Amino acid sequence: MTREEMLGKVDHTQLKAFATWEDIQKLCEEALEFHTASVCVPPAYIKRIHNTYGDKINICTVVGFPLGYSVTEAKAAEVKQALAEGCNEIDMVVNISDVKNGLYDKVEQEIRTLKGICGNHILKVIIETCYLTEEEKIAMCKAVTNAGADYIKTSTGFGTDGATKEDVELFKKHIGPNVKIKAAGGVSTLEDLEMFINLGCDRIGTSRAVGLCKGEKTGGY
Repeated sequence: MTREEMLGKVDHTQLKAFATWEDIQKLCEEALEFHTASVCVPPAYIKRIHNTYGDKINICTVVGFPLGYSVTEAKAAEVKQALAEGCNEIDMVVNISDVKNGLYDKVEQEIRTLKGICGNHILKVIIETCYLTEEEKIAMCKAVTNAGADYIKTSTGFGTDGATKEDVELFKKHIGPNVKIKAAGGVSTLEDLEMFINLGCDRIGTSRAVGLCKGEKTGGY
């Protein structure tokens, strides 16, 4: 697999709380140069990116991020605002407390609500695998599938661990045929990137991929 092919599956990410406009511009310029799938950015930068780059940049943002426990109404408002300002893809965090309490139907309904707002726009569902048991991960595979979301995503990159081979393999066994997989968090080498793609991930969330392909030493999400 060529580096160009790998980068075409990358959501080039900058989600640090202290990200400046200069950081975001650098991200966008790299995304344009290396043809990444999208830039994944804080909601506060969507409008400025769209005004600056127009349709040249595919904008992804995060909702309920990174802890997931805001109420559905707040997440819905975030989605509506993001789409109105020019975002094309939404990465939402499930209510992890609801998952831990076994309220799987409630989680499914929240996902369904947000996908209804997204319509034809892509919705990726972050389940934050590092906090879940295998039973809970399987339940989330079913919830994401039943709710009609487009992707299940491993991690925020802000939890205690990121994507693992084992979780991706578990997803593949339990998601429906219309759900794709995004691995995120801890993708730190080109070998990691290629491994997750070969495992069947259609997207990789990382801040490191472009730097790795340029031969830089990198750190971050």
